[in-house]
Amino acid sequence: MPAEINEYNPAEIEAEVQRYWQRNESFAVYEDADKEKFYCLSMLPYPSGALHIGHVRNYTLGDVLSRYQRMLGKNVLQPMGWDAFGLPAENAAIAHKIPPAAWTEQNIASMKGQLQRLGFAYDWNRELTTCDPAYYKWEQWFFKQLLARGLAYKKMAVVNWDPVEQTVLANEQVENGRGWRSGAVVEMREIPQWFIRITAYAEELLDELDNLDGWPEAVRTMQRNWIGRSIGVEFSFAVKGKGGGEEDALKVYTTRPDTIMGVTFIVVALGHPLALQAAGENAEIAAFIEQCRGAQTAEAELETMEKKGIALGIQGIHPVSGEEIEIWAANFVLMGYGTGAVMAVPAHDQRDWEFAKKHGLEIRPVISLGGELGHDFAKSALATKDGITINSAQFNGLNFKAAFNAVSEFVEARGVGKKTVNYRLRDWGVSRQRYWGCPIPVVYADGDAAESAAGESDAAGESDSDADKYDAPIAVADCDLPVILPRDVAFSGVQSPLKNDPNFYQTTLPGTDQPAIRETDTFDTFFESSWYFARYCCPGADNAMLDERANYWLPVDQYIGGIEHAVLHLLYARFFYKLMRDVGLVNSDEPFTRLLCQGMVLKDGSKMSKSKGNTVDPQSMIDLYGADTVRLFMMFAAPAEQSLEWNDDAVAGASRFLKRWWAYVQRNQAHVAAVKGRYDNADWQQGLQDDQAKNLRKVTHQILQKITHDYERIRYNTVVAGAMEMLNTLEKTDAGKNTECALACRETMLILVKVLAPICPHIAHVIWRDMGESGDVIDASWAQVDANAMISDTVNLVIQVNGKLRSEIEVAVSATPDAIEKMVLADAKAMKFVGDKAIKKVIVVPGKLVNIVA
Repeated sequence: MPAEINEYNPAEIEAEVQRYWQRNESFAVYEDADKEKFYCLSMLPYPSGALHIGHVRNYTLGDVLSRYQRMLGKNVLQPMGWDAFGLPAENAAIAHKIPPAAWTEQNIASMKGQLQRLGFAYDWNRELTTCDPAYYKWEQWFFKQLLARGLAYKKMAVVNWDPVEQTVLANEQVENGRGWRSGAVVEMREIPQWFIRITAYAEELLDELDNLDGWPEAVRTMQRNWIGRSIGVEFSFAVKGKGGGEEDALKVYTTRPDTIMGVTFIVVALGHPLALQAAGENAEIAAFIEQCRGAQTAEAELETMEKKGIALGIQGIHPVSGEEIEIWAANFVLMGYGTGAVMAVPAHDQRDWEFAKKHGLEIRPVISLGGELGHDFAKSALATKDGITINSAQFNGLNFKAAFNAVSEFVEARGVGKKTVNYRLRDWGVSRQRYWGCPIPVVYADGDAAESAAGESDAAGESDSDADKYDAPIAVADCDLPVILPRDVAFSGVQSPLKNDPNFYQTTLPGTDQPAIRETDTFDTFFESSWYFARYCCPGADNAMLDERANYWLPVDQYIGGIEHAVLHLLYARFFYKLMRDVGLVNSDEPFTRLLCQGMVLKDGSKMSKSKGNTVDPQSMIDLYGADTVRLFMMFAAPAEQSLEWNDDAVAGASRFLKRWWAYVQRNQAHVAAVKGRYDNADWQQGLQDDQAKNLRKVTHQILQKITHDYERIRYNTVVAGAMEMLNTLEKTDAGKNTECALACRETMLILVKVLAPICPHIAHVIWRDMGESGDVIDASWAQVDANAMISDTVNLVIQVNGKLRSEIEVAVSATPDAIEKMVLADAKAMKFVGDKAIKKVIVVPGKLVNIVA
C-alpha cells in the first residue's frame, strides 16, 4: 500500500487489498496432514440477484470465525456456492420471459461480486452451482445407489399440493397449512411420488441428537419433536365378515392403550382399503369420499376443519371385549399417517368427542381422577396420564403405567396386538412436478408410463399396493449420466415443460433400442442442499461423487445458518450424510459438529421486508462507509444468536472508530517505527519503569485475555467492545514520550491489529504493512497474553468506617499493614466520617480493604 495515503479511504484501500488477495490466491487451501483442519461453512445462498442484510450478517460471522481459526495456526476451509435450482427462478422465467438458467447465472454473477466486495475469505476454487450437470450428475448416481438398496421407491401417496406453485410439498415445507414460499392454502391430493426411506434412520437420527452438544438445544428439541418417537400398542381389530388372518385385520396404533375399553367407533382415512371397498359397493359412500377429497387440506388444518364422516356398514371386533365396533370413514384421518385408521375414544379426545356428538355415537368414560365425571374432566385425565381406569373390566383401578403394561401383555398373549415404537416422521417425498430441478434418473417401459410422464395419467410405482399397476422404474445406466435438464424450453403457465417435450421424455431402455419414457418429475431442491458441503471438499473430482479428501475435511467444524432450517435442511442433511456413510463415501456419522443459528436483522423493531418499507441495501452501505465498517457494525451491534436492530447512527459510529484507529497509526507511525529493532530483538518488556508504559501493557493484556475468550465463545460484540477500549487506552498514551512508551504502544498497536483483523480485514492488512511487519496479517499468529504484564505494582483498597464504604486509596503491593494504616488515617475523605470519635482499632485485610472502627 502506498506510504503517501494518510486519509482513511475505505473504497481505495479495500479495492487494492482485494486485488492483492486475488492475485496471491490468499484463501486457496489444500489438505495438509501436519496441520489441524478447521472447516467453517455458512449455508449457501439462493441466487436471488442481490444480497440482503441477513446474508451479510451470516457470512460475516463465518468469515470472522474462519480468519480467527487461521490465526490460531489451523488449516481453514471456507467455501461458497449457489443453491441454484428451485421455483423462484422458474417463476421469474415465466414472469419475465427469460430462461431460468440465464436468470440464475446473472444473479450468481451479481451476488458473487457483492460477496467479494465484502472481503470474505472464500476459496473460490471450490465454488459450485447445484444446477451444473457436473454437480447433479453425482446426486443422480447416488439416487441409483439408494434405489438399488431399497431406500428409494415410488408409490401412490396422499401429498401436500400447492395449488399456486403446482407441485408437491414435503410436510416440513407446510407452515400453518400454507405453502412455505407461496403462502397458498395447501390441498391434499393422491399422486405417484418418489420417496427416500428416512424412517429407516429415524432411531439413529433421534439418538445422535444427544451427541450434538455443539448445537443449540432449541434446534435439537425441534428435531426430536419432528421425529416424534413414541411407545404404544398396535391393536388388531378383526373385520366382521372377513377371514381371521392377520392380513385382514384393521390395525390401529395408540400411545394410550389404557383407554382401549373406551373405544366406541373406529375411523379410517378416505383412501383406506376398507373405505374404497365400501365405496365400490355403495354410491352414497363413493359420493361422500369424492366430495371430501375435493375439499381436503393439509395436516395442519385438520384440527380446525369441520369433521365429516360416513358409516361404512362394516364392523370391527374389539380385541379385548369382542364387541362389534362400527367403522366410519372421515376427512380428518390421513392415509399417509400411521395405519390410516384410528380408534376413537370420545370421552377422552376432543376431536373424537366432537365427532361422536355430531353423529350420536356412544361416549364411554374410562379414565377418572376421582370426583364427578365429565368430558372436560376426563380429557384432562387423559392429557396428564394421572388418572385411574374405570369401566374397563379386568383393567379397572390401574394407573397409566400399570394399565399400559396389563393391556399390552393381554393383547400380545392373544395375538391381537403388540407393544411397538412409532415415529411421527414420514418418508421424505423428493419428487416435484416442476421444471427447474435435477432430473430423476429413471425410465419406464410401457405406454401407461408414457402417458404418466407426459402428464396424462398415473406414473409407475413400486409400492406394495401399486406394483401390479405399473411397470417398475428402471435406473439410467451410469454411462448415460448425467441426465441433463434441457435449458431451451417453452413455458405454458406453471406446468413443467418437460411433460410436453418429447425430445426429453422419449428415450430407450438402458442397453437396448426398445422405446422408453423418461421420468419428468425433478428432485426437491433440498436434495441438492443435503450434500453440497461434502462436494466442496473434492473440487475437480470427475470420477467420483466424493474422494479421500472428503474424510480429511469432514465433518464441518462450524456450520452457520438460520434456525428456520431446523427441520428442513438440517434434518435432511443429517439423513443424507448417514446414507453417504453407508454407501462408503464418508467415515463419520454426523455432518456438522457445531451449529450457530444467527439472529435476524430488524429495523424499527420488526423483520425487514419490502412490503414494510424497512429494508436496508447492503451495497449502499458498503458504498457509503466501506465493507470493514459494515462488518464491524454487524459484529458489534448484538450477540451472534440474538436479533440485531439496524441503526444508521451506529453504523456511522463504527466508521468513526475505524477513522480514529487509522489516524492514531498515522500520527504515531514514526515513533513506533523507530523502536522496531529493539522491539523485535530484545526482552524489552522486562524492568519497565515508565508508569504510562506499564499501565498500557496491563490494560492491553487484560483486554486481550478477555477478547481471546470471547472469540472462542463467538461473542464478537464484546470483542469489538474490548478493541474499542484498547484504542481508548492507546490514545491516552504518548508514544513520543520515551522509548518505553513507544515500545508499549507498538505492542498494543500490533495486538489491536491482530484482534481486529478477522472483523476488519482490509484496514488491518494495510496497518500491518504500514507498521513494517513481514508477511500478511491473515498469516500472523494470534496474540499471546503476557501474564506478567497484568501484575500490578499497586492495588486499590476500599476504606470502611464502621463497616460502611467511605473512601478508596491506592497503595503499593509491598506496603506493610503499618504503612497502610498511616495512609488510611491521613485520608481526609475517610476521616471526615470518624470525626471526633475515638478510633478503637484499624483492621487491614491485605489486598482488599481497611475498616476503621470508631
